[in-house]
Amino acid sequence: LSTLLQSEAERVFTANRGAHGVQSMSGLSRVDQELATQSTGSMETNSVLVAEDDPLFRRILESWLGKWEYRVTAAEDGLKAWQVLENGNAPQLLILDWIMPGVDGIELCRRIRSRKQLRYPYILLLTARDDKQDLVNGLNAGADDYLTKPFDVNELQARLRVGKRILTLQDELIRTREELRFEAMHDRLTQLWNRGAILDFLYRELERAKRTGEPVGVLMLDVDHFKRVNDTHGHLIGDTVLREAAHRLHQSARTYDWVGRYGGEEFLVILLNCSAEDVKKQAERLRSSVADTPVSTQAGEINITASIGAAAIQGGDIDQEKLLQSADSALYRAKELGRNRVELAWAN
Repeated sequence: LSTLLQSEAERVFTANRGAHGVQSMSGLSRVDQELATQSTGSMETNSVLVAEDDPLFRRILESWLGKWEYRVTAAEDGLKAWQVLENGNAPQLLILDWIMPGVDGIELCRRIRSRKQLRYPYILLLTARDDKQDLVNGLNAGADDYLTKPFDVNELQARLRVGKRILTLQDELIRTREELRFEAMHDRLTQLWNRGAILDFLYRELERAKRTGEPVGVLMLDVDHFKRVNDTHGHLIGDTVLREAAHRLHQSARTYDWVGRYGGEEFLVILLNCSAEDVKKQAERLRSSVADTPVSTQAGEINITASIGAAAIQGGDIDQEKLLQSADSALYRAKELGRNRVELAWAN
């Protein structure tokens, strides 16, 4: 399990550092959701599901587990245990009796292992059978460990500790994988999508627009005279200014649009289902969000503005490179006309 999860984490990181730094993002949420929910959260390793049809033995198990400070969910048969497991908050440490009405422990193991799920449940199988072939059958069905009744209470406690260690390691590996995934797709300074990610989003949105006929707009935004900020106040202050500009863009963009750092002091915004008029309005709103309030830094308040080149495209042969070139040309026109303004171009 450890090797598997580490390999997956390395694969995600490597894939995002390919020739163009691009990875498919089809399963991910928008910017604000991604920033808010990136971590998968920690799993409760002290939570245990006990599936045992013998009421007396089930109560004994609950008593022991309670003394060991486990939080117990009890099921009186395999079917009820399966219903518990279908809940998203089900325990990951499972104690299953082999012989139960409805669904037995072996079938339950097979069902659990056939599911596609992020977290791997640890299964301890209990049975009165002591034949070696039974042990092999139980492990082949998906059990991680096996205890033959009657068993020593200390042995049960020790085997549960093993399960907890594995689940804790899994939790750490998943958290590491998610951190690597976030770093591979986000700009370290601004925490916005990085160049590879935002271009991948643009490619996918343009492909979708070909099918639906919906318009797509892009904004190429440049923080005006940013070199002067670095030269006057130093790069640390410049970093503060860039972070604040990124924050304002992220806060002002619509929740279903994409905002990324294109490079240096340039940002790229993808506007979905936007007419040319709407693209211009959104661009003006983002320009105002950057320019209206000075940025507070250790060097004092710094006034910044932004020039924006906007481009829109709808229907026909939608070309990503042409769209970006149109936005870039509009950006240069905005700079030539005095900066702190929006210029619009149609890409088709």
